[in-house]
Amino acid sequence: MKNNTIRVALATAGLWLATGLLATTQAQAPSSGGPSPQPAAVPLDGGASLLLAAGVGLGLRRLRRKQSAA
Repeated sequence: MKNNTIRVALATAGLWLATGLLATTQAQAPSSGGPSPQPAAVPLDGGASLLLAAGVGLGLRRLRRKQSAA
């Protein structure tokens, strides 16, 4: 009885897996072969410098707290 239940469970899982794989394969559309869109110009300099400044500030804050606690 227990072996039969395991076999049915494995067969059901395999069937669901196969169905999912087939649905994924059929859902992919063929490529158009057209030209690729031009990349968007994104200004990274402002955001990167803000992140760098925030990191430096956080590092200084942690160093000051560590020195005052010691």
